[in-house]
Amino acid sequence: MLNATFSGRANRSQHSFVVNELGEEIVSGAYASGTLLPGDGELVERFGVSRTVLREAMKTLTAKGMIIPKARIGTRVTERSNWNLFDADVLVWHIEAGVDAIFLKHLTDMRFAIEPFAARLAAQRAGKEEIEHLYACAEKMSKADSNENFALADLEFHLALHGASGNPFMLSVGNLIEAALVTSFKLSSPYGESDRHVATANRHRMIVEAIERGDGDAASVAMERVIHEGYDRITKKLG
Repeated sequence: MLNATFSGRANRSQHSFVVNELGEEIVSGAYASGTLLPGDGELVERFGVSRTVLREAMKTLTAKGMIIPKARIGTRVTERSNWNLFDADVLVWHIEAGVDAIFLKHLTDMRFAIEPFAARLAAQRAGKEEIEHLYACAEKMSKADSNENFALADLEFHLALHGASGNPFMLSVGNLIEAALVTSFKLSSPYGESDRHVATANRHRMIVEAIERGDGDAASVAMERVIHEGYDRITKKLG
């Protein structure tokens, strides 16, 4: 029984290794969309795994929308538009490959579509503890002593806001794209610029104040302003 358990864990570890290696290579462009992956025999030899492990890894990448196997043809890399960007692995692979202005613009577009309305809902639904948590997150941003800590406090604020909306779908979306959000927040962080650091924390506090007043319009507008200003800082940094 112990041997079977150990074997199962080893297979899962090998499976994760193959998925990550191929996933990173596909996202980086080492295997471009429309091209065929090497054959099973070559991949088995390269990774030193069984055909069963390789087959399961291919199923995982297929489920992520990244490849499509065809009998007597091979396994083809799909177009990027087919990839599931809500998949945590796919997002991480994008980030590790290096995010660009287009990726961050698409992320910002999605935030505009979701977060202002989440703030509006929070103004209707947030309880006392949720509002206190949002204030605490804004305070963490104000007192952050590094770029990393500012970004993490920023992330905590936005995930808390999604939760305060009272809509579990919004919270799930925030959790799904957490890796992309924290990367964006690191790029947009004003840490090191004293006046802007304070102003950004205050902008977030204004969102909470509007939520506390029950003013959905003001909360939505304040959130839009935060997203706009953050994206402006990113575009300036990326040139």
